[in-house]
Amino acid sequence: MAQGNASLKRIGLNQTNARIVLVTAAAAFLVMFFLVASYALFGQLRYQNKVIGVKKTAVKQLKMNLEARDSLVRSYEAFVSTPQNLIGGQPSGGGPQDGSNAKLVLDALPSKYDFPALTTSLEQLALEEQLRIQSITGTDDEVTQGSAQASGTPAPVEMPFEFSVAGDYNKVQSLIAKLEQSIRPIQVQTTKISGDQNDLTLTVNAKTFYQPEKTLNIATKVVK
Repeated sequence: MAQGNASLKRIGLNQTNARIVLVTAAAAFLVMFFLVASYALFGQLRYQNKVIGVKKTAVKQLKMNLEARDSLVRSYEAFVSTPQNLIGGQPSGGGPQDGSNAKLVLDALPSKYDFPALTTSLEQLALEEQLRIQSITGTDDEVTQGSAQASGTPAPVEMPFEFSVAGDYNKVQSLIAKLEQSIRPIQVQTTKISGDQNDLTLTVNAKTFYQPEKTLNIATKVVK
C-alpha cells in the first residue's frame, strides 16, 4: 500500500513538473514574442516618425516655393508692364529700340547658340547706317552647343565673330557707338580701319555671349 502511494506521489510530482515546464516554456515564448514584436513596432514607429519629419520638411519647402513663385510672377508683371522699356523704346512698337523688357532681356542674352540670328543683327546695324557689308564670319557651332548638358547653374558661353563694313567716316563712327550701346553684350577684341574719310573699311574682331536655359532638377528621395 505504501509503495502504491509513493508511486502516485511520483506520478503527481512528474505531472506538476511537466506543467511547470510547459508554463515556463509558454511564458518564455510569450516574452520573446512580445520582445520581438515590440522591437519591430518600435522600428516601424521610428521609421514613420522619420517619414513624417521628411514630409513636414517637404511641405515647408513647397510653401516657400509657392511664395517665391507668386513673388516672381508679381515682379515679372511689373517688369514687363512699364510704359517705356529699359532703353527708352515702346513695349508694343516695332522700331530698333522697341519691345517689351522681357524681349530685350532675351535678346541681350539668348538661351540658344544661334549664329544666324547674330549675323542678322549685325547686318541690320550696318544697313541702318547705310554701310556696305564686306563680310561676316564666325563659327556656327549650334550642333555642338545644342548637345551640351543642361545645368542648374548655367554660365555664359562665348560666341566669337568678325565682320567688316565700308562707308564714310561718320557712319562708321555711328556703328561703333551702336556696338558700345548694344543691349547684347559685345566685347570688341580688335579693330582695324583702313581707307580715307569718305570710304573707310572697318574690320572688327569681337565676341558676344549666350547663356543656356536653367534646368529645374526635381528628384525623389527614399526614406530609409
